[in-house]
Amino acid sequence: MKKIAVLTSGGDAPGMNAAIRAVVRACVYYNIVPYGVRRGYEGLIHSDIKKLSASSVGDIIHKGGTFLKTARSQEFMTKEGREKAAASLRSLGIEGLVVIGGDGSFRGAERLTEEGIATIGIPGTIDNDLAYTDFTIGFDTAVNTVLQAVTKIRDTSTSHEKTTIIEVMGRYCGDLALYAGIAGGAESIIIPEDPVSTQDVINRLNKGKERGKMHHIIMLAEGSGNASKLQEDLLREAGESSRITVLGFIQRGGDPTSADRILASRLGIEAVELLRREESGLAVGVRHSNVFSMPISEAMKQKKKLDQTLYNMAEILSV
Repeated sequence: MKKIAVLTSGGDAPGMNAAIRAVVRACVYYNIVPYGVRRGYEGLIHSDIKKLSASSVGDIIHKGGTFLKTARSQEFMTKEGREKAAASLRSLGIEGLVVIGGDGSFRGAERLTEEGIATIGIPGTIDNDLAYTDFTIGFDTAVNTVLQAVTKIRDTSTSHEKTTIIEVMGRYCGDLALYAGIAGGAESIIIPEDPVSTQDVINRLNKGKERGKMHHIIMLAEGSGNASKLQEDLLREAGESSRITVLGFIQRGGDPTSADRILASRLGIEAVELLRREESGLAVGVRHSNVFSMPISEAMKQKKKLDQTLYNMAEILSV
């Protein structure tokens, strides 16, 4: 393989730049010409592709976001759009493509494989919602971003003896809320995988008050419901006044942690190694600290499961 391109698609995640850097530098190491596709599949359709070098990716390993930019593409969802995308690569003699993103990006990579383009998927999403891999690029940084916010919010929550609802991202995966909730000492963690009732939260509030604890942090995953509704329910059913903090896109930004930089580097190099071996249609990931790969089609079939041990631990610690 003489030429490989890399793109980022879907929501940005801290560590994407580190993954791009690893792909590019692995290509240079193996005398493969690297290319960067700007704005994901949309840029691929419109041939927004540029040649990169080792210096092109200098000083980006520590930066959040993606210097290649990212976008969503309605046109790519059509057969004609995918044919255009494949034609853009072929016109430059690019034989392989590394796609960094989440489930939608992986489905796009799988479709390009059907168009005859060798593709490898790297998991990049703060949601950690791809079941085949233990962790996705960006998740660790997002957890730490939430944790920093929780620490600050706890100070004022404690001072005012208030209940605070913190809503975090994650779509329909509760990992971000669970990990940040445990690390941040949240008294209640509400996730989509195991929904709890308002009464359950009220019971925990009352138990805390019985032992003299007058503040309460509720970590709410966005896929579990609406923070405003929970606030209204607590006031109506228990007379409990609460505050809401919705962290939003702050969770996607910031310098990636060392864990995300290392994970991104390992997966980026592995993607190039697979393409060099003329393998395609694979997703790379990490399981029990070991890098591995499997067919994207199989990776997408796997269902995310709740880490019951962690969840039980959160229950024990919330007393």
